[in-house]
Parts: sequence; structure tokens; C-alpha cells
Amino acid sequence: MTHVAIATCRGDDVDVDTPVLLAAMERAGIPATMCVWDDPRVTWDEFDLTVLRSTWDYAPRRSEFLAWARGIERLHNPFELVEYSTDKHYLADVAAQGHRIVPTDFLRVGESISFPDTDFVVKPCVGAGSIDAERFSPGQSEDALAHVERLQNSHRDVMVQPYIKSVDEVGERAVIFIDGSFSHAMTKGAMLNTKPDERDKLFRREQMSRAEVEPEALATAQAIIESGGYGDLLYARIDLVHDGVGWALMELELVEPSLFLGFDDFAADKLARGIATRLD
Repeated sequence: MTHVAIATCRGDDVDVDTPVLLAAMERAGIPATMCVWDDPRVTWDEFDLTVLRSTWDYAPRRSEFLAWARGIERLHNPFELVEYSTDKHYLADVAAQGHRIVPTDFLRVGESISFPDTDFVVKPCVGAGSIDAERFSPGQSEDALAHVERLQNSHRDVMVQPYIKSVDEVGERAVIFIDGSFSHAMTKGAMLNTKPDERDKLFRREQMSRAEVEPEALATAQAIIESGGYGDLLYARIDLVHDGVGWALMELELVEPSLFLGFDDFAADKLARGIATRLD
């Protein structure tokens, strides 16, 4: 009998999607086991397939995480995309394909920058959620520089973006694709208007709500999926913001995004069917 590993990280109640997905896997008749990706006791080649889900502690140990993922023979999403999309330098590629992105300046370790004269965000190029992301005003350039130096001193490349004010009003739009087709959309409220130590799991969950996706946002997300060649992936999430002109890409989530399965009656079963197809 086929057996699937669902890769996660350490901790209790890591992902609220977990019981929803496991129930769908049971309905599909596919045994599934939650496995911590860096647990040395797991024998990964005993599984017929490994599905990346809540491996949310990878960012400080990306090299270790990639070494693990490279060793998994049947991994979804595939290793090549894991390596590519865990570093937000991919935004430059998306822009080169003709899509609108949030304007981004990249700073490799040792490089410096003049900050924008509007509110702006400083965050690592490799990061998860809002961890180590900070919002600054034009009068906080010294604080922003100190944050850049902290990140660079830990050998992390940095990105600087203008803060998109519509996030405070309408939020980000997370457009979720499962097994190659649009599933549902979510609104993600502002995360950077609170102190970092207040952005706990409960706070992040409370910022999420189901959204009726705007046709323009869906078209933008589908165009990014198509031009990037991501249409056959088990899952993808395209995070967009409206900058007053149109929808622009904030993040391309192809590795371990929350899919908010509990917000849609069909998403979990569709994901289970997609897993079953890849087992075949």
C-alpha cells in the first residue's frame, strides 16, 4: 500500500491545515504520516511520496534544508522549485517575464543603499512569513540601516521595498492554486503594523479571511503561473498587493505556503486527489 510523508517542522499545532489534510487523505484511502523534515529517525525512502507542507523553520538553515530536500527522490513540490523559490531574488525573474512586482532593491552582504523617501520595508531575501521583516518611515533611516546590518552580519542578503499602503486598507490577496487550477483566495491583513514579538500564530491567523478574488487579481496570478511554468504543480500560492495602479506580486509561494484548506469545502479533497495522481 502506498504511504505518503507530510513534511512539517517541530512544534505542537504547527499548521491548522494538518487535520483537514489528514482527514482528506483518509477519505482518499491514502495512508499519510506527519514527519519532521530534520528528524534523523525518519527513513524517507520508505515513503512513496513526500509532500512539503509546514516546514516553516527552514529559513535560518536554508542550506541544510536544501540538502535534505535534494535527497528526497519523490518530492512535491519538486526540489528545483524549492531551491529557486526559497530565495526572493526570483522577483527579478518575474519582472523580466513582464509581470508587475513590488519594486525591490536587493542588497548582497556588504552592499549599502539609500532608503526610499516613503514608508518602506526591510526584510531578508530568505525568510518565512513576517519574521525579520520590519517597516520603517523616512525618518528612521538609522534604525533601518541597523536592521540591514543585523541581517547582513548573519550572512543574509536583504531586500528593500516601498510599503504598499493598500495593505492597511484591503490587505494582500493570496490566490491559491491546487493541482494546477485556481482553488480559492484569501485576504491577508497587515502584519507589520505591530511589534515583532506580537506577531504570534494567533495574531497571524486572525489576519486571514476568505476573499472573493477580483478578476484582475486572478488574471494576474494566472499569468504568473503560466509564464513561470507552474501550472502542473501540486500547489502554489500567489501573494498580490494593489499599488494603486494594478495588482503586483509580493511573493511567489511554491514551497510551504499555508493553503487555508479549512476556508474552502473542496480544497483539501482536491489536494488529496492531486497527491493520489502523483502517486500513480
